[in-house]
Amino acid sequence: MREALFIKRNKEKWIKYETEPSTDPDEQSERFIALLDDLSYSKTFYPNSNVTKWINGIATETYKSIYEHRKQDFSRLRTFWTTELPLLFYKHRKLLYFTFFFFLLAIILGVLSSKTDQLFVRGILGNSYVSETENRIENGDPFGVYRSDDKFGMFLAIATNNIRVAFLAYISGLVFWMLFLSFSTLRVLMFNGVMIGAFEYMFFARDLGWQSILVIWIHGTLEIWSIVIAGMAGLVLGFGYVFPGTYSRLTSFRIAAKESVKIIVALVPFFILAAFLESYVTYQMSDTFSAAGVGLPVWLSILILAVSVLFIVFYFFYLPRKVFKKFNSYETGEKTLVVIKEYNEEIPA
Repeated sequence: MREALFIKRNKEKWIKYETEPSTDPDEQSERFIALLDDLSYSKTFYPNSNVTKWINGIATETYKSIYEHRKQDFSRLRTFWTTELPLLFYKHRKLLYFTFFFFLLAIILGVLSSKTDQLFVRGILGNSYVSETENRIENGDPFGVYRSDDKFGMFLAIATNNIRVAFLAYISGLVFWMLFLSFSTLRVLMFNGVMIGAFEYMFFARDLGWQSILVIWIHGTLEIWSIVIAGMAGLVLGFGYVFPGTYSRLTSFRIAAKESVKIIVALVPFFILAAFLESYVTYQMSDTFSAAGVGLPVWLSILILAVSVLFIVFYFFYLPRKVFKKFNSYETGEKTLVVIKEYNEEIPA
């Protein structure tokens, strides 16, 4: 899109945000998200333009209006990350297992389909991307696509896109269970899983498989796992509506919505970290396996991968069970009741 058209389409919105400040928290958040999308686009395509500086200024003032007078309760924040969220993962652990193995099955399907049909990879990833990657491989720079001069713009674009995919996987869970449309959480997970399988096969078939793991999964480990968790949150939302159990459908849906929103919002830091790694670390590791051979040491990639995997195992599997055991709890058949005295609320599982 030409810069003039971009400005024409959004100018009135930016002027309104700048000249008519809002005091409504929800509207402020919506404005800030919209400005971040515009800023990400502008930084990517018009990095040195005055319009980029203008949007950045409006976004800065909007951010200040949201957080300037808000008192941060660090104790509550710490409890959320160390107790409340792990308990939610324990409660919905069966859906987590299902989502993980479903996604893994999709990856395997992508690999097998790519192996049996040479045109499958192009159909999933696109002709232009595959052709560009093949040219880079022939030129001794197989992972050069991760290199960019505008690292911050790349960071914003990646983070925004990853968060968008996660929210898509989340909200489509309700659509699937209520309307049984094909555009659902499982469809989003299936497509992304198949795409990853085809993507990795493209490199393994050219004896670049382990190099791709050392480069791409620096950021991909947290990024892909966050998409799995977003898919789980979507199923939590859908199950809450379709299978209310002993609750009324409205009450069950309200509880599921509250819990799933907490899960999906908690993923934002993980997507931001993954975007940072992709923008500032992955591209340097890609130089290690280029013809130049100048980049980060391989051991650093292995270290980042190991820390990422250990963190996932610890936070999403080990910690939830450990926190659950700390509280006064009992199990009766398939129903578990966890009493959290700090919040004086019951969480049925």
